[in-house]
Amino acid sequence: MAESGGDAGFNSKNVALRAQKKVLSRMSTRKVAKSFMDDTTADLMDNLYRIARNHSGNKREAEKVMKDAVKIVVKIGILFRNEQFSQEELRIANDFVRRFRNLAMTVVSFYEVDFTYDKMFLLRSLAECREMLHRLVRNHLTEKSHGRIDHVFDFFGDGAFLDAVFQRESPHRKQLGLIVKDLHTLMDEEPAQT
Repeated sequence: MAESGGDAGFNSKNVALRAQKKVLSRMSTRKVAKSFMDDTTADLMDNLYRIARNHSGNKREAEKVMKDAVKIVVKIGILFRNEQFSQEELRIANDFVRRFRNLAMTVVSFYEVDFTYDKMFLLRSLAECREMLHRLVRNHLTEKSHGRIDHVFDFFGDGAFLDAVFQRESPHRKQLGLIVKDLHTLMDEEPAQT
């Protein structure tokens, strides 16, 4: 028979979830991140890092933005795996996946079809994704994590960054081509969201 004294309010599942998030916050290097992702996603993230580093000219900033991206993705995965999202949050997550998939297809199109790049469309799409992500994790993650979301979207959603990446003679064209190849692979492997 369980004692009803000092253990009221203790929940092993919540403690385990907090521990997972805490451990994650201390260990998200690119090598560790690769243990949480498939090879194609890891390659895509490595090429995003290269573009971020080359564009910013700042290795430390590029590493920080990619660490923040990995931390957010893995934390959301932990929350999902531990069934922490409400039905409404799951609806937001599905909407986010659909919107992000469309964003990925747009990036592919901008790379493959000359003269289709539309900065304002990308900026709007990125802003919508950011807002959805904030709504999804509002009840689960700390302000520090929300700051990480903003850091990632501020970096990749900067108009000058997008112009530099998508201009026809971009110095990032090779990495963008590799990212597009990986996006094709990932989109072929995942069933389309409806």
